Amino acid sequence: MMALWPLLHLTFLGFSITLPLVHGQGFQGTAAIWPSLFNVNLSKKVQESIQIPNNGSAPLLVDVQVFVSNVFNVDILRYTMSSMLLLRLSWLDTRLAWNTSAHPRHAITLPWESLWTPRLTILEALWVDWRDQSPQARVDQDGHVKLNLALTMETNCNFELLHFPRDHSNCSLSFYALSNTAMELEFQAHVVNEIVSVKREYVVYDLKTQVPPQQLVPCFQVTLRLKNTALKSIIALLVPAEALLLADVCGGLLPLRAIERIGYKVTLLLSYLVLHSSLVQALPSSSSCNPLLIYYFTILLLLLFLSTIETVLLAGLLARGNLGAKSGPSPALRGEQREHGNPGPHPAEEPPRGVKGSQRSWPETADRIFFLVYVAGVLCSQFVFAGIWMWAACKSDAAPGEAAPHGRRPRL
Repeated sequence: MMALWPLLHLTFLGFSITLPLVHGQGFQGTAAIWPSLFNVNLSKKVQESIQIPNNGSAPLLVDVQVFVSNVFNVDILRYTMSSMLLLRLSWLDTRLAWNTSAHPRHAITLPWESLWTPRLTILEALWVDWRDQSPQARVDQDGHVKLNLALTMETNCNFELLHFPRDHSNCSLSFYALSNTAMELEFQAHVVNEIVSVKREYVVYDLKTQVPPQQLVPCFQVTLRLKNTALKSIIALLVPAEALLLADVCGGLLPLRAIERIGYKVTLLLSYLVLHSSLVQALPSSSSCNPLLIYYFTILLLLLFLSTIETVLLAGLLARGNLGAKSGPSPALRGEQREHGNPGPHPAEEPPRGVKGSQRSWPETADRIFFLVYVAGVLCSQFVFAGIWMWAACKSDAAPGEAAPHGRRPRL
């Protein structure tokens, strides 16, 4: 009770310092310059109230409720996401308790910099915007302190994109109190999902909290489990690739003698080269566990390239054979051969009419066999990829700092 009244005097006289808006990884309090009209004993009592409450041999227990209200701007290329949170912290500070019979007030509101509060740092944050420039702490008559902190931040997230666009990822938010030790302070965290909008490419389907063990500084961790709805990626990535592959298979039905077939195949290959470049740029890259679609699109490119090369080679061989047949002996030369006793093939040895036209040259036969093998290969590749998609698993490589994360005891 004695420590509370100097705070009340300072509050009522308007000498408390207002903290500016912080755009960093934690609160940074400014040192209060107390007026000279207060005596030294009053300043000592105020400074004592700003120190962490003494809970004896046990650490001070701070209860934290995390309300997740929004998750947006999920960027898999930058491995970042933005989120909006509300932190509701509560703890017991018996120095701020008072007797209601002498002072009939059940609760008071104080500026947060005029009493001790946990200074939080978010490990994964690129930037943090604490929405309230001067949050107010509510103090009950028994010394229970409650503080609400609203923030918006952008954080790093190690997305697991092996099965993109049907990927599931766990994104962690680690809150550290770097100004205290684990012997002084302990967190007890809970999380509540208050997201009401589902019109997102990535949706949050689960939340959990934990307090990592063996930490040098007190901390708690919030894990957001994200799921990709995949509709946009399927329409933008898979549908064009499958359509070009189907068009290439249908192009094999054109006769090898048709001049349009080569132009058709080359046009498809060039179109897919342009599409492949945009597809790869739309997919994220990683040092490990790259998306399976990267390998799938590369296999499709190889299939289209093989089909085009086969058409060009066999069409060239067929044209060369036709050119050789046209450059045979002329009718006049064949007449001279008959006059000199070489009448040519016997009429009985000539193939019957209608049979010669139905026979294929060997390039056309090879093209027919290749078409059947190519169709079987395309179908098999689809089934093989579907099996790999269902059963493949990949564990990302450990981060360089995982052996000794921030605040964790080094491993021996």
